[in-house]
Amino acid sequence: MNDLWDVAVVGAGAAGLMTAVTCRRAGLKALLLDGREKIGAKILISGGTRCNITNLRVTEKDFQSESPRVVKRILQTFSSASVVEFFRGIGVETVLEEDGKFFPATHSAQTVLDSLLNECRRLEVRLETGRKVSRLAFDGHYFQVAGMNFLHTARAAVLCTGGLSYPSTGSDGSGYGLGTFFGHSLIPTSPALTPLVTDDPDWKSLSGIALPVCLVLDDGGKKGVKYEGPMLFTHFGFSGPAALNMSRHWIRRQSGRAAEPVPRGRLTVNFLPHYREDDFREQVVAAMRKTPSRLVKNLVSEKLPERLADIVIKKTGLSPARVFNQLKKTEREKLIQGLFHAPLKVTGVVGYLKAEATAGGIDLAEVNSSTLESKKRTGLFFAGEILDVDGRIGGFNFQWAWSSGVAAALGVIRKIHEKQTA
Repeated sequence: MNDLWDVAVVGAGAAGLMTAVTCRRAGLKALLLDGREKIGAKILISGGTRCNITNLRVTEKDFQSESPRVVKRILQTFSSASVVEFFRGIGVETVLEEDGKFFPATHSAQTVLDSLLNECRRLEVRLETGRKVSRLAFDGHYFQVAGMNFLHTARAAVLCTGGLSYPSTGSDGSGYGLGTFFGHSLIPTSPALTPLVTDDPDWKSLSGIALPVCLVLDDGGKKGVKYEGPMLFTHFGFSGPAALNMSRHWIRRQSGRAAEPVPRGRLTVNFLPHYREDDFREQVVAAMRKTPSRLVKNLVSEKLPERLADIVIKKTGLSPARVFNQLKKTEREKLIQGLFHAPLKVTGVVGYLKAEATAGGIDLAEVNSSTLESKKRTGLFFAGEILDVDGRIGGFNFQWAWSSGVAAALGVIRKIHEKQTA
């Protein structure tokens, strides 16, 4: 059989490229297929076109999934240190920024994509672009990988087709159908790492202001979801790492897809995350005694950008012309609540159009926890965003792509070698 491959990898994104390279380094005959003529669009736009390839500190706690134990095990297969070493080995030096993010030293995502493609060429990985796989079947001996005007046969298959995020890059969710054809369950999907939308004119009037905050999504009196980091006010709502990280939780609470769904979860923002609330309260009381004729606005403007200070005071119902010695205790508490627990009205999200990841996907309970091989069909593997795993901002989703790609590849290598020695 002339067209018999050891492994057919469907999807030439980050996970697919890593899978194919790892398989080929072990001597397997590897075929890599992608539906787009030009591959790597997500790599090129990531990290503001700089490509944040991983993070200094990565644990399963940086991810959301129904099966965190599986996530932990796969991450241990190929650590962030291994990622840095891998890229150094193919000519990509990295720089570590203060927040733990690793970027290529060139600060160009093109460097990352070019290095992966060069490695594929060096290893003679067979890369076919413009080949959208519409059918994946098993004939009792081999996998049949087919699409318009092409058919390939392989001993093993790896689905690395991604999710639904950023459809302009080619993500269309078609891989889910290939997986469910073999009986796999799909954890309901939704956008993740997408901007939040509001219809509140006050918040929208602050477009362009960015500052560190702490967002808290109340879940009905129990421990809420909390993210601290930069937030950007936009003409439509809220963006920046804090808002993007929170988006998947807000969405899934509205849809009832959270582990403990809380319809219409209440989102609040702490504009002074580097202060303890009680300490700040004491500062206010001390300032009232020291400068009783001082304007409330002046104090708030010292802590926040002036436009934001005006809106915070407005939402507490206080007048910006109010002076300290006029404040009642209840009004002082309203001001403190407005700074540390301001309700942030969210009416929706931008959605998949600008989502950096997809929440949900192929259920990890139905794959091998070490190799990501299907429990439904031996020889079928999964890697990357197609699985029910999504990470927070900071290089974590790329780390999942690299780790899961290596884990699946090692599973394929073992499977093929077992067959050859049987």
